[in-house]
Amino acid sequence: MQQDEPDVEDVARTPLNDLNIDSKDIPAALLVAAEDPYARDSLTSCNAIVAQIAELDEALGPDYDIAGESDNSVSEGKVAQGVVGSLIPFRGIVREVSGAAGDQRKMRAAIAAGMVKRGFLKGIGLERGCNYPARPRPVPAS
Repeated sequence: MQQDEPDVEDVARTPLNDLNIDSKDIPAALLVAAEDPYARDSLTSCNAIVAQIAELDEALGPDYDIAGESDNSVSEGKVAQGVVGSLIPFRGIVREVSGAAGDQRKMRAAIAAGMVKRGFLKGIGLERGCNYPARPRPVPAS
């Protein structure tokens, strides 16, 4: 899932997320990927591969072959979210009891499966001689 920079609304929702009141559903494409990231039955054509990659791109954001450099820097939104989260006493226990921590683990596992599935699909597309985006973008010659 694309991780946008936290804004004021995201910061304000931090306690709701910790209490599992404002949880996000796992996108269907990631649930399918989590069931079997290496499933090949539906890969009948290059177009079928492109369609599955598009669904995963929608859920995960751009792949490495088109994404720019990631920004892991500290920002005002990230700091504010951390501060608000730190105000909740025994936050880790609250997240476990409310189910928020378990939901977050499920989301992370689904994201990992989606990334694996997308890489697998592009490998199959490359093997079959499909054009981009059913295969990795060619690296420009230097």
